[in-house]
Amino acid sequence: MTTVQAGPTPDDRRWKALAVCLTAGFISLLDTSIVNVALPSMEHGLGASEAAQSWVVSGYALTFGLALVPAGRLGDMRGRRQAFLLGLALFTLASAACGLAPGPSWLVVFRLIQGAAAGMVAPQTSGLIQQMFQGSERAKAFGLLGSVIGVSTAVGPLAGGVLIDAVGTDDGWRWVFFVNLPIGVAAFAAGLRLLPRFPAAAGKRETFDLFGVLLLGSGVLALMLPLVQEQQWTGRLKWSLLPVAALLLAAFWTWERRQGRCGRDPLVDLELFSLRSFTLGALVSLTYFAGFTTVFFVYTLFLQNTVGYSALAAGLTVLPFAAASAVGAAAGGRLVVRFGRKLVVIGLAGVALGLLGVVAAVELVPGRNVGWATALPLLIGGIGSGLTVSPNTTLTLTRVPVHRAGAAGGVLQTGQRVGSAAGIAVVGAVYFAHQAGPGYSATAIQLGLLTAVGLIMAALVLAVADLRERRTRPEPARTGERIRRGAAEGGAEEPVRPGT
Repeated sequence: MTTVQAGPTPDDRRWKALAVCLTAGFISLLDTSIVNVALPSMEHGLGASEAAQSWVVSGYALTFGLALVPAGRLGDMRGRRQAFLLGLALFTLASAACGLAPGPSWLVVFRLIQGAAAGMVAPQTSGLIQQMFQGSERAKAFGLLGSVIGVSTAVGPLAGGVLIDAVGTDDGWRWVFFVNLPIGVAAFAAGLRLLPRFPAAAGKRETFDLFGVLLLGSGVLALMLPLVQEQQWTGRLKWSLLPVAALLLAAFWTWERRQGRCGRDPLVDLELFSLRSFTLGALVSLTYFAGFTTVFFVYTLFLQNTVGYSALAAGLTVLPFAAASAVGAAAGGRLVVRFGRKLVVIGLAGVALGLLGVVAAVELVPGRNVGWATALPLLIGGIGSGLTVSPNTTLTLTRVPVHRAGAAGGVLQTGQRVGSAAGIAVVGAVYFAHQAGPGYSATAIQLGLLTAVGLIMAALVLAVADLRERRTRPEPARTGERIRRGAAEGGAEEPVRPGT
């Protein structure tokens, strides 16, 4: 008697497609932090000036943030599969070009392209999750995405340190980019085979709001430039761009409202902000990322410049946070169905507690043993981070109509990029202002981390306020005429848990 082997089920295919999305998301987010420890190698091997090094880091963050919302909207309109594969192919090619760059100027140009490609990939991931999964499965998928976000950001300095230690100072920086090539090619080949082809929505053909893209892009550019260049642009004139950014973003808001009233297709459906879960969740995400991502920036600088750690040793020190974040995010993806916003509150409190533990460890255990002393606090903070990122993402997007999921995911992640840039500017300014020169001094890192804790506490206040509001006034299942129309077209799914 012969046994017929069953082929892969549609359920298996969905989870394999998710693995492709998470792999692409991992390498694009890894590149936000992996280059930090490679900057001395770029200076030594390529002759990159401080200005060029700054643009290698900040330029990626800038174009990443600028591309998110337009790319998300493009995916909503023309298909997330196509937009994802195009972005991944461009990211892989740009990574190769960065590694082969003959000079600093070319490296900066290719790095800007790489950032824009990463911005194309990111919103498609959250949009595809919205399309492929529902209910508790969606929460689990966002839990895995939260693991990727936490681990990729935290493990970047370690990966960069390992590569430079293995290859050498002269060419180590090139392998920081070359490492993306086999991963990117494999993910692209798997994506061609596994990513689902969703049919276009019936009805009128949607148009792309080009003027809205120009207004939003100009506003985000004016907002992020002084933040990402805070250390390089001396003087106060750079801050004059902030009121310009406010005017441009106000003009964008007015234009988008006009688009909606006239029955045209906006870049961002502003009625999404009538959903309390989306608005509060986006604000929590912005303020949390302002505190969370700065930790690795100032802490690894402290370990290398003050304590005397190598790039590899500094990267290994943050490994407890990365590992715990992955575990916490996976657990958060399961528990959010049961506990809702309370889980985010617990997670934020855990991150704040862990960072306060790092502050105490730096004071009590000076010298080279500080890395061991901070392992347990970083472990606690990592678990809290995992319980924050994935549940908050799930709760923020759960009531968003699927046909707007790409643009909504782009808005959410744009807030994360802006928050990261603002946090690095603020925390970095505090850290550098209190450096005491050569020798060991805990003051700068302690004040920097306390500033990061303050930002995380602001996110905690928002989460608690949202939790109390939900208890007294539960949010309606769907809000706004356009949201209701989206749901009628197969849009919003049921919430993870009503009233949580």
